Amino acid sequence: MTTLGYAILGLLARESLSGYDLTQRMKGRVGFFWSARHSQIYPELARLEGDGFVTHSVVEQRDRPDKKVYEITASGLQALKGWITQPPPEKPTRDELTLKAYSVWLADGGEAARVFREEGLKHEEQLARYEEIRARMEDEWREGISDPGSPQFASYATLRRGIIHERGYAEWCRWLAEAVGGEVPISGRGGA
Repeated sequence: MTTLGYAILGLLARESLSGYDLTQRMKGRVGFFWSARHSQIYPELARLEGDGFVTHSVVEQRDRPDKKVYEITASGLQALKGWITQPPPEKPTRDELTLKAYSVWLADGGEAARVFREEGLKHEEQLARYEEIRARMEDEWREGISDPGSPQFASYATLRRGIIHERGYAEWCRWLAEAVGGEVPISGRGGA
């Protein structure tokens, strides 16, 4: 099964959803750490259904076409539970900004500082959005975020990962922008 398939199962384990609703969750909740296009979701749903991991029912609607609402099956839930406890496959790290930092000693300091400052601002903005979500979760879910057996805890844990990532990346960008811009002394040039 694809990672997208597991992402869909993870959403359906929380609630039954239409294909449209899955797409919206993929853009919102899951989109912070995993992305999929609309055109990928429907074929994946068909594969999951063909493999017996999800099923659908048709919901009649007035003034709109009927919609399919998908739900996870027992075998889908079993597959998802098994996948969760398997380590992810090794994959190469690809971070273009870090790659640029590796050669930043060759760049004009002011221009490089501008690039890293702008990137840092993007991470600070994302961090602010995550902090707003965190405050809302803590206010609305209170006990749920401390119960490892709840979907609220899992959402909160995922959000904390995003907060730590964005905070660290923003801090690194600020430091690098200051350093290459001449605001912080850099010890040594070249080397490793």
